[in-house]
Amino acid sequence: MFDALSVRLRDTLGRLTGRGTITEADVDSAMREVRLALLEADVNFRIVKDFVARVKERAVGARTLDSVNAGQTVIKIVNDELTAILSAGDRTFRLTGSPAVVMLIGLQGSGKTTSAAKLARHVVRLGRQPMLVAADPYRPAAVDQLVTLGRSLELPVHHAAPGTPVVEIVGTGLAEAKRTGRDVLIVDTAGRLTVDEPLMTEIRELGEAIRPSETLLVVDAMVGQEAVAVAEAFRAALPVTGLVLTKIDGDARGGAALSISAVSGLPIKFLGTGERTDALEPFHPDRLAGRILGMGDVLTLVERAQETFDQKQAEQLAHKLKKNAFTLDDMLEQMQQLKRMGPLGSLLEMIPGMGGAAKEAQQAVDRGELKMVEAIIHSMTPAERREPAILTASRRRRIARGSGSSLPEVNRLIKQFGEMQKMMRQLSGGKGGLPSIPGLGRR
Repeated sequence: MFDALSVRLRDTLGRLTGRGTITEADVDSAMREVRLALLEADVNFRIVKDFVARVKERAVGARTLDSVNAGQTVIKIVNDELTAILSAGDRTFRLTGSPAVVMLIGLQGSGKTTSAAKLARHVVRLGRQPMLVAADPYRPAAVDQLVTLGRSLELPVHHAAPGTPVVEIVGTGLAEAKRTGRDVLIVDTAGRLTVDEPLMTEIRELGEAIRPSETLLVVDAMVGQEAVAVAEAFRAALPVTGLVLTKIDGDARGGAALSISAVSGLPIKFLGTGERTDALEPFHPDRLAGRILGMGDVLTLVERAQETFDQKQAEQLAHKLKKNAFTLDDMLEQMQQLKRMGPLGSLLEMIPGMGGAAKEAQQAVDRGELKMVEAIIHSMTPAERREPAILTASRRRRIARGSGSSLPEVNRLIKQFGEMQKMMRQLSGGKGGLPSIPGLGRR
């Protein structure tokens, strides 16, 4: 979502870092570019004005311009102020009560039902036992969707016949949760196409009846500044405790994410980063600011890896590396584990200095280059995967035909695998380095 903004900010601020000391005129010029970049990204103009003024005041007022690290200092100031914009409110996710009740509200189409399932999965990872409640008696499809998602997560979903009053649906859901020992109740409420009084009245009455520990407003980040208006309208009508910002992986300009907390005063508590039920992450302002500025987000990358990679498999891989026994099967397994962590472009954005390569890598994935690598490996015999040295010219032609690729593509993969084996030997020997990703390497 932040690709265009990230590129503009990295280019603008990058011109400051390579020049030693800088002048006040340099800061003025850079801030003009930053202002344009933020406005083009659809950030609220009042937020942009205040942001630029604070950065300039800190950069010039603190007399940082005489320092040999003035460029880096200005970037740090920009990072600090960007983090401050995103840090409004208390982001603590509270699960109090027996059971704890979390109510999701929002407009139709914002991703509320999917977010309910994602949140349930997140709660399971916290060691809790959630139950989902389909509290939308107007749209049977919404109930069916939640039931399907609950089944995929092996979690119970409470629902009732169409036309049942919402308060009654949730009330019986609470009773069922207590009876079955479920300690968190996640309520997916009905939405509307627009903010209207009947919607607000229904949600207000439900909130008063169940007293949720969290009332989370689900907002589609791709609707731009309209997301800010929706947040302000809901906050004025009832006690919203936080925001779930969905479709953060989309191709919108991203300004809503930077504006919504600062304008509405509501904290962003979760980000929806994809369609899968594991594509929800707690919101960390400093980490998002780092991603936008190309500084990476190693902590989130490590957390995703810990959730995705099997510890036993990791130990087996480490043992193979020590014995110099890394095979094409191992490479294929690592690629598949990497895919489960999320889109490759978003993963590369979390590595410091790799922001510029993220888009190129994702484009390569979109072109099907990693799928081609998988097809080539699957077209080999087990012996060929274990020992690529036996791949004669005739074998390589057979693999190319079987995988729907070309002989040069097969040759390139085998060459890249050889380079990866060498790099793995260096890594296991403590020499450092980072292997290239097969299928995305040099042409």
